[in-house]
Amino acid sequence: MKELLANRVKTLTPSTTLAITAKAKEMKAQGIDVIGLGAGEPDFNTPQNIMDAAIDSMQQGYTKYTPSGGLPALKQAIIEKFKRDNQLEYKPNEIIVGVGAKHVLYTLFQVILNEGDEVIIPIPYWVSYPEQVKLAGGVPVYIEATSEQNYKITAEQLKNAITDKTKAVIINSPSNPTGMVYTREELEDIAKIALENNILIVSDEIYEKLLYNGAEHFSIAQISEEVKAQTIVINGVSKSHSMTGWRIGYAAGNADIINAMTDLASHSTSNPTTASQYAAIEAYNGPQDSVEEMRKAFEYRLETIYPKLSAIPGFKVVKPQGAFYLLPDVSEAAQKTGFASVDEFASALLTEANVAVIPGSGFGAPTTIRISYATSLNLIEEAIERIDRFVKDKWQE
Repeated sequence: MKELLANRVKTLTPSTTLAITAKAKEMKAQGIDVIGLGAGEPDFNTPQNIMDAAIDSMQQGYTKYTPSGGLPALKQAIIEKFKRDNQLEYKPNEIIVGVGAKHVLYTLFQVILNEGDEVIIPIPYWVSYPEQVKLAGGVPVYIEATSEQNYKITAEQLKNAITDKTKAVIINSPSNPTGMVYTREELEDIAKIALENNILIVSDEIYEKLLYNGAEHFSIAQISEEVKAQTIVINGVSKSHSMTGWRIGYAAGNADIINAMTDLASHSTSNPTTASQYAAIEAYNGPQDSVEEMRKAFEYRLETIYPKLSAIPGFKVVKPQGAFYLLPDVSEAAQKTGFASVDEFASALLTEANVAVIPGSGFGAPTTIRISYATSLNLIEEAIERIDRFVKDKWQE
């Protein structure tokens, strides 16, 4: 029999997040009291007004195909959002709505990358960036941002990583998995290098609304018209409005790139789910109180658990400024508790302490674990107590 699988899928690395989550669910199904700290989605339900808008759209008969790039009314809502939140002006032909920000990113790489094109990806990175680049025939080029530099790359690092094959650099701020936020000055330095070398900036801003302790979001596209013209902004309603399952994300940028993405979408997804688009219109045009309520809840959780996590022996924690993740370096804890790697340490946390965390190896940071505080405060506190007991019980001098 001929080979069944295409070569492109043989290069894929299975999602560590999904693997741990599946194991945790399996244990829960067996009646084991597992606390999952791997969630990449808010634990709040979608606000009622947004759900009502979706139901109303269906009752009015809006259940058919829409334009591949999204409803004109949703594009307009996104345009108004950019004006209101980012002081950015876009036209409808510079916006595409897709089936979640993840699929929008996938579509983007499919239309901009040729075989061998390089995309610079800061470490730690969101797990899907390298895989999507590889699926498009591109080559991921990594820059390590250490905890000492608050997990943010410098302009100098970017400059040194650029070759004649470099097509783009990805900037994710606020970041998954680190929660770190780039300042305007840091972004200006990065943008200067990108302009000098004529490379695209892919700015993933999906956690834009989740900022704490006075941190401010600044889109790199705001720097100048020249930078904006060379930037593709990625965003969506998943994290800001607790709409992960609705699958609505979008890109804004160069009209030729957006047009190519729309053409590709017409042959792949046809269009984003119609009812979800009407829900997203309400998300942006309706009241925003729920967005701030969620942000405040996440901030309170962070302030409560950060000192407790930092106090665990062998845990080195950089305090995040956004998103809903902590990324402690636990290499010392793993070593002192007798494990050969942090992956083994994380596996034992699940099977022995009944706490599910995500090993940082999936994010290119193998000395870390990712802890999500997108779950109830009581559960998070109990999980941290379990981790603390686990480490102290096994600690070997």
